[in-house]
Amino acid sequence: MNVSGAVVRARGLVKTHGQGQSRVRAVDEVGLEVPQGQTLAVMGPSGCGKSTLLHLLGGLERPTGGEVWMAGRRIDTLSERALARMRRRSVGFVFQAFHLVEELSAAENVELPALLAGCSRRQARRRASLLLEQVGLSGRARHLPSQLSGGQRQRVAVARALANDPLVVLADEPTGNLDTAATLDVLRIFEDLRSAGQTLVIVTHDERVAATADRLVSMRDGMFVDDTWLTGSPTRGLGGLIGLEE
Repeated sequence: MNVSGAVVRARGLVKTHGQGQSRVRAVDEVGLEVPQGQTLAVMGPSGCGKSTLLHLLGGLERPTGGEVWMAGRRIDTLSERALARMRRRSVGFVFQAFHLVEELSAAENVELPALLAGCSRRQARRRASLLLEQVGLSGRARHLPSQLSGGQRQRVAVARALANDPLVVLADEPTGNLDTAATLDVLRIFEDLRSAGQTLVIVTHDERVAATADRLVSMRDGMFVDDTWLTGSPTRGLGGLIGLEE
């Protein structure tokens, strides 16, 4: 799915929690544009608002103020039904806790988003087979999540996120539960996706993950405090992870 210009755009984005004196701005007047094909990493301490920002960009939460646009279409004003349709067709989500359906096999987990979007069983099965091959899990297609390692489960989750050829993949701490070897496996997949022109927004506290991005935004207290381009940096890409592992 190809789109020119900014795939994701936020303007004056605000999200508050609580009431009165306990009211907190989790996201505070944030503006952001993510062009097609860019990998953006968002870093910051726990509670700084980075996961909330990701949820706002993907339509999982509605902002208190401001605007969210996806491929030139404003999404924060959509009805619940239209918003759900947009998420199914345009956004792929990858979560730290995987969120796989435990009763379904790896292949069935990957098929599910395509089926929900209206694809035939045959089309969904073919797409799942291709994606599991892409993430190196063809031999685990019939395994249940409980029969897979953490790294394998996250690779299934990435394949599932790609099932509907999304405009953007939003990943929330995708390596947070993984050891170093599994982390590198997942990052190699993200590198391949970036090379193929997939737009990625990755929330992380891990410098190894951030080092693979084109651009790094740092958050604190709901606001952006730094915005750095990493493309061309000696630590950009998997080659730069060697020093970060020491």
